[in-house]
Amino acid sequence: MAVIATTPTSHPQSPIPSPGRGPAEEAVLGRAYDVALMRRLWPFIRPHWKLLVAWALFMPITIALELAQPALFRYALTTHILTGDISALPFDAAAYMGLVLAQGGSAFCETWFLQLAGQRTMHSLRIAIFDKVLSQRAAFFDRIPVGRLMTRMTNDIESLNEMFAQGAITLIADFVKMVAIIVVMLLIDVKLTLLVFLTLPLLIVLVEYSRRLMRASFRQIRVRLAAMNAFAQEHLSGIKVVQLLGRGVAAQREYNDINAGHRDAYLGQIRADSAMYAVVEAIGSLAVGIVIWYASGRRAEDIATIGVVVVFIEYINKFFIPVRDLSQKYAVMQGAMAASERIFQLLDTNEPDGGTPSTPGASGQKVSVADVDGPVLELADVHFSYGAEPVLKGVDLKVPRGATVAVVGATGSGKSTVIKMLTRLYERDRGSIALDGIDLRDLPLAELRRRITVVSQDVILFAGTLADNIALGEVYERAQIEEAVRRVGLDRALVRRNSGLDTPVAERGTNFSAGERQLVAFARALLRDPEILILDEATAHVDPEAEELIERGVTELMKGRTTLVIAHRLSTIRNADLIVVMDKGQVIEQGKHEELVARGGFYAALERTFRRQDG
Repeated sequence: MAVIATTPTSHPQSPIPSPGRGPAEEAVLGRAYDVALMRRLWPFIRPHWKLLVAWALFMPITIALELAQPALFRYALTTHILTGDISALPFDAAAYMGLVLAQGGSAFCETWFLQLAGQRTMHSLRIAIFDKVLSQRAAFFDRIPVGRLMTRMTNDIESLNEMFAQGAITLIADFVKMVAIIVVMLLIDVKLTLLVFLTLPLLIVLVEYSRRLMRASFRQIRVRLAAMNAFAQEHLSGIKVVQLLGRGVAAQREYNDINAGHRDAYLGQIRADSAMYAVVEAIGSLAVGIVIWYASGRRAEDIATIGVVVVFIEYINKFFIPVRDLSQKYAVMQGAMAASERIFQLLDTNEPDGGTPSTPGASGQKVSVADVDGPVLELADVHFSYGAEPVLKGVDLKVPRGATVAVVGATGSGKSTVIKMLTRLYERDRGSIALDGIDLRDLPLAELRRRITVVSQDVILFAGTLADNIALGEVYERAQIEEAVRRVGLDRALVRRNSGLDTPVAERGTNFSAGERQLVAFARALLRDPEILILDEATAHVDPEAEELIERGVTELMKGRTTLVIAHRLSTIRNADLIVVMDKGQVIEQGKHEELVARGGFYAALERTFRRQDG
C-alpha cells in the first residue's frame, strides 16, 4: 500500500486567461449569415426536417390569408360601401373575420412547428456540448474559465434558439411576404407601385448603415458579456475568500467597470435600432404620401381610385413592418452566427480525456491487467510541465502491490502532479508509467480509473440524496451501499445527526460537515473496491469530533490495497512501508521512517515540521 505525505497541494502553473480582460477568442468575426456555419448546424436540424417542412407549408398559407384581407376590404369598399349597397356588408364582414381567424390558426401552426424544431435542435446541441466538455482532459479546464463554458451552454445556445424564433427562418417568411406584396401591388397598378418604391434606394442605404454599426457594436457586446460571466463565476465560486479577505469592495469596483463596458457596448446597437425604426417609419409615411399625391390628380368620385389608395396604404404598412424590425432580426442573426462559431470551436476541440495510446495500444492489441503477472506500479524517468516551467523532472518510483507508500515534500514539489499522472488527468511529456508492466496509455481509461480511485480533501457532493452521492450513477444494491456506509463509519455519523441514506443533499453539500463529506468519499471508494487507493490529503481538514471515525474509515479503506496517500499526519507517514521524498519535481530520498530520520537529510527536517504540526 502506498501513502503520500505532503503539504498543501501544488496547482498547475498554466496561464489562465483573466475573465475581465476581454479574451480575444470571444471576438465576433463572422457575418450575420455564414453558409459554412449553417452547414455545421444542419446535422442537428436534419432529424427534425419534417417539422420544417410543415412550417414551410403553413408559411405561404399565412401570408396569403394576411394579404387577402386588404383585398377583401377594397372589394367591400368599392362594391358596397361607396355605392350605397350595404345589404351584403354582413357577408363581407363575416368573410373578413373568417380570413382573420384562418390566418391566426395558420400562424399558430407555423409558429408551433418552427419553435418545436428549434427546441429539439437546441436540445441535441446542448447534449453534444455537455458531452464534449465532460470528455476533455483536465488541462482544458485550466485554460478555459468555467464562466466562459457556461456562456457556451446557456447564452450561446439561447442565441441560436432565437434564430429559430425571430431570426433567419422568420426573415425568409418576411422576404416572401414582401415579394408577394410587391407582386400584388404591381397587379393592381404598375405605375403607382413604381412610384411608391422609388424610396427603396434610401431604404437600402439605411439598412447597410445600420448593419455596419450593429456589427461593430455586437462584437463588443459578446466580448464584454463573456468577460462579465467569467468574472462573476470566479468570484461567486470563491465567495468565502472574497468576504474573509475583504476583497468585496475591489470586486464590486472591477465588476462595475466590466458591467459599464457591457452597457456602453449596446449604445451602437441602440443607435442603429432607433435610427432604423424612425427612418423606416418616415420612409413608409413618404410612400403613403406618394399614394395620396397620386390620388389627388384623380377625380374624388372615382371609386376605383379610392379603392386603390386604401389597399395600397394597407400593403405599404404591411411591407414596411418587417423592414422596420430588420435591425432587431439582424442583431439576432449576428448573435446566432457568433454563438454558433464559438460553439463549433468548442465542439472541434480535440483534447480527449485519456490522450493518445502508446505504440502497443495503438496497434490494436487489447491488453488486460488481469492477463499480466508482476504486481507493481512503476514510474520511470517521468517528465511533465503545465507550461514552460517543468514540474516533474525524471521521477523514478516502484510500488509493490499491497505496499503503503508515503510521498512527502514541500509545496510545489510535484506530489499531487504524480497523482494526476497515475490517473491520466494529465499526460506525461516523457517517460513511462506502467501498471503490472503495462503502459497506462494502453489500458482503457475506464478500466484504469476503475482500478485506481482517488479520495481527496475537497469532496464534491451533487444534488440528490446521500445514496445517490455514494453510488454516483453506478448501479448498486441498497445492501451494498449500506455495507460500505457501515464499514467506513458513516452510519454512526448519520445516526448522530438523525439522517439516513435518503437525506437530500443541499447545494455543494453544505448541510454536511467536512468530516461527514469525507466519510461519504470513503464510502464511494469502498463501494468501487479499487485495487489502488490514492488518498490525496484526505484527512487534512476534519473536525476533532469526526477524527476517530475518519481514522477508522481510512484503515478500512486501506485493507488489502496498494495505497498512495498525501497526508500531513506523522502517524500515517511513520507506518508506511516506503517513504518517498520529493523536492522540485524529483525524488531525492526513499526508505522507511527510521532510516530517513537517521540520515538527517531533507526528510528529517520535514519530520520535525510534521512533529510540530501534530503537537
